[in-house]
Amino acid sequence: MRILIAGLTTRAIAESALRAGCEIITVDYFGDLDQKRLCENVSLRERGTRYSAAAILDAARGLAYDAVAYSGGLENHPDVVAELSRAKALLGNGPDTLRRVRDPTVVFPFLAVRGFAVPRTLWPGWPLPQGGTWLRKPVRGGGGQGVGFWNGRRLGPGHLLQEFVPGMPASAAFVADGRRCVVVGWTEQLVHPGGFAYAGNLLPLDAPAGAFGEVQAIAEGLTGEFGLRGVNGFDFVLRDGRPVLLEVNPRYCASMELIEWAAGVPVFGLHLAACGGEMLPTGAPASGVWGKAIVYARATVSVGDSQAWIERGVRDVPHPGEVILRGRPICTVLAWGPTREASRAALHAEMEAIWQECRVRTGGPPARRRGLASAGGARRRGRRPDRPGPR
Repeated sequence: MRILIAGLTTRAIAESALRAGCEIITVDYFGDLDQKRLCENVSLRERGTRYSAAAILDAARGLAYDAVAYSGGLENHPDVVAELSRAKALLGNGPDTLRRVRDPTVVFPFLAVRGFAVPRTLWPGWPLPQGGTWLRKPVRGGGGQGVGFWNGRRLGPGHLLQEFVPGMPASAAFVADGRRCVVVGWTEQLVHPGGFAYAGNLLPLDAPAGAFGEVQAIAEGLTGEFGLRGVNGFDFVLRDGRPVLLEVNPRYCASMELIEWAAGVPVFGLHLAACGGEMLPTGAPASGVWGKAIVYARATVSVGDSQAWIERGVRDVPHPGEVILRGRPICTVLAWGPTREASRAALHAEMEAIWQECRVRTGGPPARRRGLASAGGARRRGRRPDRPGPR
C-alpha cells in the first residue's frame, strides 16, 4: 500500500511512517532537505506556488497512491480531504468528523455540559465584551499563527474572540479507534516570545496527578462523541491545576515527534493500527526531559551548507542558500536533559549554534537574543529571491 501524506509540512509524519515500514509519497509546501533524503516529495515551494489547501490538492493530482493521511492545515479543509481520499483509503478522521470537531460551537458546549473547562468564545456578529482580556483568533487557524490580544475593535470576517486563559500552555496526544482511546503523551508547549506561535514542546508535562485523569477523560469524551480515529491531539492551558481546552487537532500533531523519540514507538504505526480498529501498546517515555524547539530567525538570514545539520540531528532543514525572513522559523532542534533546566539549556545551545551558522542578510545586527517562553505553528519561511512563498 502506497500512502500519500499531505499537509503544510510533512517531514515529521513522514519519518514516523517510514519507521513503521510504510511506502509513502509526500506533498507539502517546504520540501525540506532532510525530507528529500527520506522519500519522494512534491514541494509547492519548488513549484513556485503559494501554500493553500487547494494547491496541495492540485499538486497531488496524477500521483499514484492507495491511501491518504494528512498533517496540520488540512483539518480546516474537509472538502480537500474528501477529494484527496476519493476512491482511496482515508487513514484518519473523515470530512464530516472534521467539520464537527473543529467547530467550537459544537465542541465547547459538549465539554462544558460534562463539567470540563472551556474558554468563553464570541463569534463575529455577537455583542462585544465589556471587560476582561480577550484574544483575537482566526476561525480557521493553527499553531498559534494570527493570534493576538484584542484591541477593542470590531471583528472582521474569519475571526473570533476567545477569553485569554492564563496558565501553562500544554498539549495532549492520544490514539483512538472510534470508540476507545489512550493518551500517549502530554507535553508543555513552548511559544515564540512576544506572541502565541508554536515554538516547541517539553516532555513530560509537569502537572498535578488529577490533571492527567481529566485529560484522559476529555480524550475519551471526544472520541466517543465524534468517533475520532487514529492519532489526535488537543491544546489546553493548565489553570489552577485543571486543563482548559482551547482547540482539538484531529490529526498528527507536532508534539508527537517528541513523544515518539522519547518512547521509541512509531506513532504512525499506532495511527495505522487504530484506523483499522486495533489498539497497540503505546510504550512509555524514558526518564529525563525531552525537548523540541523551533529556531526562529532574529534577522533575515541566508543559510549556508545545511547538509551538515542533518548529520547533527537537526530537523526541517532548509536548503543551502535559502533566505529566511526575520521572525520566520529556520529549522527544528531536539535535545534531552536529566531535568527541565538541563533540557532547556541543551535546546538553547542547539538554537544558538544554528544561529551562529546563518548569515545575516539585511537590517544591520540581529535582534537581541530571547529565550524560550512557557506561555501559550504553521511554519512560514521567507522566500528565495527567485521562488515565491507565503508571506
